Amino acid sequence: MTSSTAARGALSDLESVAPAELASRLASKLCHDFISPAGAIVSGLDLLNDPAATDMREDAMSLIDQSARKLVDLLTFARIAYGASAGAAELDGAEVEALVRRLYAHSKAQLEWAVPAGAMPRAAAQALLNLAQLAAGALPLGGSARMSLEVEGGGVRIEVVAAGPKARLHAEVREGLEGRAQGDGLPGRWAPAAYLRAIVAGAVEAEAADDRVTFRATIPA
Repeated sequence: MTSSTAARGALSDLESVAPAELASRLASKLCHDFISPAGAIVSGLDLLNDPAATDMREDAMSLIDQSARKLVDLLTFARIAYGASAGAAELDGAEVEALVRRLYAHSKAQLEWAVPAGAMPRAAAQALLNLAQLAAGALPLGGSARMSLEVEGGGVRIEVVAAGPKARLHAEVREGLEGRAQGDGLPGRWAPAAYLRAIVAGAVEAEAADDRVTFRATIPA
């Protein structure tokens, strides 16, 4: 059984999604992503400061270390994927790959990177980052996400194939890619998809079939 969705346009084409709603959902998603490792750091510090938990000092330090690294990785990823700090016309491909690998270090999915080395347009880099996140979210039980990019007629075409058991194209992702306001489901899945549609002045497509979800985005020159 196969399902697919196609979305075209930039931010001005998000007819049923107000910019304020998109910003609010993105902010909510980021807070959700950051609060878990931040809370774990606080829990670790509480253990260190508890005189009755001296035997758990090593566990507390391990929790703090792992959670701090995760928080930094997520913050660094979000700064480029969503932030104005990516204002340069081009981003280094090695930096983009490093961001994706650090994101996937906290995911059940394995990354297959088939993107040519070298600089890439900012819009392509941000699209690649958001597609990487959507692919990881499509693999709840793990699997592999293969990311590829090629230049076609001066534009850039990105394909991300997420394959694994129970791979799924969630309804919220379809709605975001189509530029529709979210219905039921998790806003954390909808927001990156809606943002991806907003930043890609071209086409975004997603197709699901038999434990495989394929995302494609075309960024014109």
